[in-house]
Amino acid sequence: MRLPVPRPVPDDAPPLAHREWPAVSVVMPVLNEEKHLAASVGQILDQEYGGELELVIALGPSKDATERIARKLAFSDSRITLVSNPTGRTPAGLNAAVLAASHDIIARVDGHGVLLPGYMEKAVRLLEETGAANVGGLMLAVGETPFEQAVARAYCSKVGLGGGSFHVGGDEGPAESVYLGVFRREILERLGGFNDHYHRAQDWELNFRIRQAGELVWFSPDLAVTYRPRSSWPELVRQFFHTGRWRREVIRQYPHTASARYLAPPVVTGAILAGTLAGAAGTVARVPLLRHGWLAPVMYVLGVLLASFREGRGLPWRAQALLPAVLASMHLSWGSGFLFGRRPVERSGRSGAE
Repeated sequence: MRLPVPRPVPDDAPPLAHREWPAVSVVMPVLNEEKHLAASVGQILDQEYGGELELVIALGPSKDATERIARKLAFSDSRITLVSNPTGRTPAGLNAAVLAASHDIIARVDGHGVLLPGYMEKAVRLLEETGAANVGGLMLAVGETPFEQAVARAYCSKVGLGGGSFHVGGDEGPAESVYLGVFRREILERLGGFNDHYHRAQDWELNFRIRQAGELVWFSPDLAVTYRPRSSWPELVRQFFHTGRWRREVIRQYPHTASARYLAPPVVTGAILAGTLAGAAGTVARVPLLRHGWLAPVMYVLGVLLASFREGRGLPWRAQALLPAVLASMHLSWGSGFLFGRRPVERSGRSGAE
């Protein structure tokens, strides 16, 4: 991926060692994050940032040791504040954390995300230089087991998640959406914060409203956050089923935002389902024309195998072997959620940051 050309430093810019950095509040909604929470918090608090930094963790009703770990971390570092998020839903937790935050710059981080060194300083500089309402960068998926490595490669592939810049990289500049984000607080307050109706896709929906308000969303590949992918088949299938379900909800509310990238999974899923049913009926009823329906699933399998061969280069052989099934799980789960997922109950909408 191409990196941006470094910007020249203005003649009147204060020396790095002497400039005053604005204070930043990091907000983090957590639910069942015992595996990664301590590492994520450690990387936030260890940022070499010249200004004041606080971390507000919104605690959902976890079923593991997440809350115990969070309370231990807060006891050991006064920069950490804990707030309650009884619903466990991400937008509600974000809004609660923003309300409790003290500063005018709000950085969102997830409990399974790890900031790379220098992230906060680069983000604040970009906010100042571009005048953007939100700046963000890459979701740098990194797996440990062969399954996680295959999922991580699929996340970063155009045939996996469709080629958004915050997945596959791209040139620095204005963007439709970014991963996580560092916001000017007054924008969040003016727009009413995260929309509590969207259990998923709340980042995209907020960035859409930011752009609709005439503000700028800015992408930089320098702002990378390590993302830990799902570690089992059931978790992956559940994640992408609900991703498809909520993408349909976004398109229902904002029909003009539909694109080939978002519609490809349900179209492919519908074609495979229709082709399989037609092929099976033709085989049973001995109708040659209907038997051509088998071409849909066969062509899909061949396409996934070819894409996996191309995208899997450099992976360990076990991860390469898993990649075709991982890609198919992501595509068909997303498509099934879009086509068959239960429509979410209407909620009051934005809340919490007003």
